[in-house]
Amino acid sequence: MKQRLRQAKRGACCLAWVCCASSASAQPASASASASSAALGYEVVGDAIPNPLTGVPGDAARGRAIVVNRQLGLCLLCHTGPFPDERFQGTLAPSLAGAGARGSAGQLRLRLVDARRVNPASFMPAYYRAEGHMQVGAAWQGKPVFSAQQVEDVVAFLQTLRE
Repeated sequence: MKQRLRQAKRGACCLAWVCCASSASAQPASASASASSAALGYEVVGDAIPNPLTGVPGDAARGRAIVVNRQLGLCLLCHTGPFPDERFQGTLAPSLAGAGARGSAGQLRLRLVDARRVNPASFMPAYYRAEGHMQVGAAWQGKPVFSAQQVEDVVAFLQTLRE
């Protein structure tokens, strides 16, 4: 328990860096979230975004590259997964192993787009939300972290993780 707490404290500064760019408030889905989803062209149905964000299918190889990239996705800062070559994987969030078996493509898509729509207490960054980010440089204001195609690529990769 003490070791896990120390790991959490060590990761807190990095986690704060990741989350500060996408943390607005811990409020559940609001009118601004609905406006953002409409502006970016997707519809949330229940706990999922059932329709792809693009007309081009996601590429699992590109998605894997995003997930393990420590400059772009930063997924491994909090998550662990079936990536034996990647050192220093996080333990603050659920393992990505078996993600494709635990959720549909639509459910995974919503968690990438804006995890707070499912869990208002989530500290996972909203990768495809254009508004509500805090402490963002002028050049990045009003822009999502991932493009729609990058979201689809990550979803395609996560769907391959069945075990």
